[in-house]
Amino acid sequence: MATTSELEARIKELEARLSEMEEERSRWRARALMDELFPQESRKHMREAWKHNLLAVRSVLDHWIEKQDSNGKTGTKRRESISVE
Repeated sequence: MATTSELEARIKELEARLSEMEEERSRWRARALMDELFPQESRKHMREAWKHNLLAVRSVLDHWIEKQDSNGKTGTKRRESISVE
């Protein structure tokens, strides 16, 4: 006969497995819903659009990184006050 601690460990293991199975079933349900709502061609278009959005964000980041790097090398130019009499 199993001890109490062994039974508790087994219950914990089974609860973890049940949780994983429920998560997997939930993912399959979400996937089935997407398949039902959006045709394959539409989903492909949305993936491509998402990719282009990410590329656009990356180009903005690259621009500002390059600008920061070039400012550090050349030094920032500051305004200068010139008094006129």
